[in-house]
Amino acid sequence: MAPTAGPSLLSRVLTVSAVFGAGALGGLIGWAVADLQCTGNCDTQTGVGTFVGAVLAALGTAIICVLAVQAMAEWKAQEGRRRSG
Repeated sequence: MAPTAGPSLLSRVLTVSAVFGAGALGGLIGWAVADLQCTGNCDTQTGVGTFVGAVLAALGTAIICVLAVQAMAEWKAQEGRRRSG
């Protein structure tokens, strides 16, 4: 199989795991913040807090992971050029 410039399977698995993990933790944080600020029946507020926290944490982590994976791919490509040149 010919080498590709794409990320390895391990880095893709770690990236997806990090995004899901951060989303889950962000959801917990969003739920806790909304629950602390509300009194009485807070189902809607805690639901919105959970959703917003999860989405923001997952998006932020996804951006960082994509940038890191791209940097690693560029580094590998440059390494091959440095050795041959």
